[in-house]
Amino acid sequence: MKMIPSAIASLPAIAERLAGKRPALFLDYDGTLAPIAARPQLARLSPAMRGIVSRLGKLCPVAVVSGRGREDVERLVGIDSISYAGSHGFDIRGPGGREMNPGQGEAFVPRLRQAEAEIRARLDGIEGALVEAKKYAFAVHYRLVSEADRPRLDAAVAEVAGRYGELRKKGGKMVHEFLPGVDWDKGKAVNWLLTALELDGADVLPFYLGDDLTDEDAFAVVRETGIGILVAESPGETKARYGLRDVAEVGTFLEGLAGVIVG
Repeated sequence: MKMIPSAIASLPAIAERLAGKRPALFLDYDGTLAPIAARPQLARLSPAMRGIVSRLGKLCPVAVVSGRGREDVERLVGIDSISYAGSHGFDIRGPGGREMNPGQGEAFVPRLRQAEAEIRARLDGIEGALVEAKKYAFAVHYRLVSEADRPRLDAAVAEVAGRYGELRKKGGKMVHEFLPGVDWDKGKAVNWLLTALELDGADVLPFYLGDDLTDEDAFAVVRETGIGILVAESPGETKARYGLRDVAEVGTFLEGLAGVIVG
């Protein structure tokens, strides 16, 4: 098991890197801002976490970058002054309500809806299988599916993925994701936001906090110029520089970071 330094214990070193720079904060939702739940709709942001994210949004640019649909995560977080990137960065709303589709996912919507309908039909009767629709993606959650039924679910997902070669299938924590088949991910979305929000200068220190394999692309983007923080009880190989064990530690770190920014 790879050990990475605690972001909380490393706050003094992080403060040194931040001296003379402007922070820009990018946050995953599930498993980072809110605990992972058995059903996606149950993953709620605590009032305390909403409070600290809202406070940080007044101190520096903040964006939530999620695999969830953008409108869904925007509703769950409920802070108007920050940016949101949903569907792994295919669907972005910046400050002031400006909506953007930098990953060009619109052309794939008809095929995504067809593949989603096929998956729903094939998974009918598999108890615990959940299909989550998003604007430019859909997800098949199997956290509640029994071990006995998972081979059937995996076979259905693989068969539909084979029939829709123009779509891209990604794995995550107990989930299969279907996305537009273009070279776009959370890392590219973060890069795009840094440029669009004029945060790509040498005077900016970007932070990215996430907990899943899909966040590794973003860790890679900020590795040289910023700070990646993996949220995991038992971290494996990662491009993140620091670690936090769970959502509670995320809250503690963000409180500490706000204190550093205020000085």
